[in-house]
Amino acid sequence: MTDTPLARWERHNGVVLAVASLVYLAGYAVRVLGQALPEALRTLCLALALAAWAVFIVDYVVRRHLSGLPWPRFVRRHWLDTLVLLLPLLRPVRIVQTYEAVQRRQNTPRLSLHARVIAYSGLSVTLLGFAGSLALYQQERTAPGADIHTYGDAVWFTCTTLSTVGYGDLAPVTPLGRLVAVGVMACGLALLGAVTGSFSSWLLQVFAREGDQEAERPPGNSPGASHRTD
Repeated sequence: MTDTPLARWERHNGVVLAVASLVYLAGYAVRVLGQALPEALRTLCLALALAAWAVFIVDYVVRRHLSGLPWPRFVRRHWLDTLVLLLPLLRPVRIVQTYEAVQRRQNTPRLSLHARVIAYSGLSVTLLGFAGSLALYQQERTAPGADIHTYGDAVWFTCTTLSTVGYGDLAPVTPLGRLVAVGVMACGLALLGAVTGSFSSWLLQVFAREGDQEAERPPGNSPGASHRTD
């Protein structure tokens, strides 16, 4: 694989983007949940979140420049990166990408492929659920006729939606809140499908190996086979 300038940039700035993602998420969380905190501290958190967003924008522009693609083609080819840039609350998932990049550098990954899929999906659900509940709470807490009044209500709605259970006891009423809910639904379906598919594939491989072992075992040596005695 050719070591292009774009590949080197993405390889070396992964940790920086992961840290910026955590800073953005922490700053946003304090702004939403820390209503009783001093205004100076909340303003500092807002400044940190905006600085982290600026890091994301610089990374996006640099990667477009190093790719050599015109803007329309780059945006079409990297539509997911564009979406994440516009919705920076999705950036904490970058932590999962960073960990995967570190694992690829090692010759012997600590986890198998199926275990990594399940572990990364679980981490993604946690990060997306936290970010989604924050955004939902921010939009719904003061809306007229809203069912979601506390952060606990937002967490409950996010958990039931991500798990595709959907009790229906709580529902967003604002346009942005409903948009967040749709995103949470889509993420829940995608991640649940990834985990279910990976687990099913692992089971099929286990059963296939057991079948091969049974076929290769000499007659009379199968487990539980009775032995005749003279």
